[in-house]
Amino acid sequence: MAMKLLRGLMLSSLFCITAASVSAETFVFTAIPDEDETKLVERFSSVADYLTEKLGVEVRYIPVKSYAAAVSAFRNNQIQLAWFGGLSGVQARRLVPGSEALAQGVEDAAFQTYFIANKNTGIEPADNLSDLEEQLRGKTFTFGSKGSTSGRLMPEFYIRETFKQAPEDFFSRVGFSGNHTRTLRLVEAGTYQIGVLNFQVWVKDLEEGTINTDLVKVIWKTPAYPDYQWTIRGDVDERFGAGFKDRVKETLLNIKDPELLKSFPRSGFIPVSNDDYEPTRKTAEAIGILD
Repeated sequence: MAMKLLRGLMLSSLFCITAASVSAETFVFTAIPDEDETKLVERFSSVADYLTEKLGVEVRYIPVKSYAAAVSAFRNNQIQLAWFGGLSGVQARRLVPGSEALAQGVEDAAFQTYFIANKNTGIEPADNLSDLEEQLRGKTFTFGSKGSTSGRLMPEFYIRETFKQAPEDFFSRVGFSGNHTRTLRLVEAGTYQIGVLNFQVWVKDLEEGTINTDLVKVIWKTPAYPDYQWTIRGDVDERFGAGFKDRVKETLLNIKDPELLKSFPRSGFIPVSNDDYEPTRKTAEAIGILD
């Protein structure tokens, strides 16, 4: 009897030690670098504090240098959660079977890309991209990141669909700025005559007064498409305990703090699934970004 009691105490102690080590693990997330790193660190450090409080585990945000680096970190289990764009989320979930899109911003269900132009080009805004063909042809043009949904995938799709040419054949020079903020600055400065960026960056910077509207303007807005989302690895329950994935989802959907939401900027978060990004996957395959 004493031996059984001793064995029970040892097993109980072992369980406590194991549970403590699991709970002591750090849950790590990142976000695609669609803006300057200093803005992202400030924005997502607050998100990390919120998640730590609500989930009861230490949560840490780590910045990455590129969209590809965010996908690689997710694949290598250096991060377990990511704020991806539509394309980077599709890429990550293809590489990590069982991973799931959990939540998107209310605005992400109907996202848009803005085509912008330096005012010295004299290009006037139009409702249809086809109406701008002669004004755009032969100009210099910059995308954002090569892996960006709003800064590359969707604008390239519409350029090819409308003008029946690849961007490098339609424009005189094509570049990749790296992020939406840099695209805005390059077009503002005239380094590139035309550029594309996500509408949220334009709206936020306009509200903050950091856009010189004497130098740059919006000339066309794409139709709506699904974009940003939170994606989580499928093995988090094994690492952080049963039901952890559902708790993360619930916590993200319940972000109500106006300051946190403003930092995205989003008015709130809504449920989403992998299937919602099938149009993104098909578009990426159609223009050769995904094999």
